[in-house]
Amino acid sequence: MKIRGLEAKDSLVMNRREAIGLALGSAAAIPACREPTRKVVPVPPRPTAAVRREGEDLVPVRVEPNLEIRTIAGLRPYRPSGFVVRREDTAGKTLVHHYGHGGGGFSLSWGTSQLAVKMITQPLSGLDCAVVGAGVMGLSTARLLQLQGARVTIYARDQPPETTSNVAGAQWWPFSVFDNNRRSGAFSAQYVEAAKFSYHYFQQFAGPEWGVRWVPNYYLSAAPPLNGWIGGPGGVLHDLQVGFQDFAPGEHVFSHGYARRFYSMMIEPAVYLRRMMEEFRRSGGSLSVRSFATAGEVLALPQPVIFNCTGLGAGALFGDTELVPIKGQLTFLLPQPEVNYTLISGDLYMFPRSDGILLGGTYETGEWSTTPDLPAKARILEAQRQLFLRMAEIQRSRNKV
Repeated sequence: MKIRGLEAKDSLVMNRREAIGLALGSAAAIPACREPTRKVVPVPPRPTAAVRREGEDLVPVRVEPNLEIRTIAGLRPYRPSGFVVRREDTAGKTLVHHYGHGGGGFSLSWGTSQLAVKMITQPLSGLDCAVVGAGVMGLSTARLLQLQGARVTIYARDQPPETTSNVAGAQWWPFSVFDNNRRSGAFSAQYVEAAKFSYHYFQQFAGPEWGVRWVPNYYLSAAPPLNGWIGGPGGVLHDLQVGFQDFAPGEHVFSHGYARRFYSMMIEPAVYLRRMMEEFRRSGGSLSVRSFATAGEVLALPQPVIFNCTGLGAGALFGDTELVPIKGQLTFLLPQPEVNYTLISGDLYMFPRSDGILLGGTYETGEWSTTPDLPAKARILEAQRQLFLRMAEIQRSRNKV
């Protein structure tokens, strides 16, 4: 999981290495007439101002046990080779599979939904379509279909606020989506197209009514940050890392040696998904609450075109043995509106939301339980507390200069 108070195009260029100096003017000439001779005392230079460090104006998070409001766990639908967007013509129906986005569900939602809708080659105006699943993928797919004139019914066991999407962190940056060693050329092209479409499409929702806002992201590391296939100079999505800058030791206020910053969007699932459902219903969509035990039950739906947006459910329904859960645990502290940035350090992450400060740090592959792990919670909270205490200490020491 941007940019509270900053536009996406803003460029924050800070000359951290130049000190602010005071230039002394030349001494005035002494008159040679009868004026008494005066000794010119040079003005001593003012002390050089301290070099500004990135993050001096950020407010550290207060991580205290009495501020906790809830701890929850959710399951990411992950496929090592990446998400599925694929058309299948079977049993007289057109079935479009659209699931398996790992940790990048919100980030990719509009983009992969666009890929899924494009797989329908017949005119959409007036076409009856079924969408199975009411998470962020199902709602995004349904809305794009409606915008092209389709009549849409969503079939789902759960709807917001009871979906897996409602417990997502929802920072816009499509990570934890695939295993780089399993990434194919065809998937790579889908991923880049979906990410770029989604990034630009989401920007129209920026504002409190949709729960989308811009914030700066900080990634901390002990060694110089690495540039991968996705991000950093040369990465396929580097052009989406607005305001990108790396900071070396001594150039920032965090406890780690290096910091990387760029700006992106933070999405509030509770606000955003509620608005999505409202828009879906306002546009004539209908919702049928039901569950499915077999693929045959899905294909028995009356609509000729069906979109499978069932997330983890697709594994059992359609025999996708590659699909596995990844458990993520989140602890929320009372909201701290003054905190206006995200911070990621190894497995730890902090996202500021209006419903609370979100603290995370677990990534358990193959774990189906959604029961919170209390020892893991204690470990995360203590590590987060130490991180922000050290940040506050560095800021205080800077203020004394």
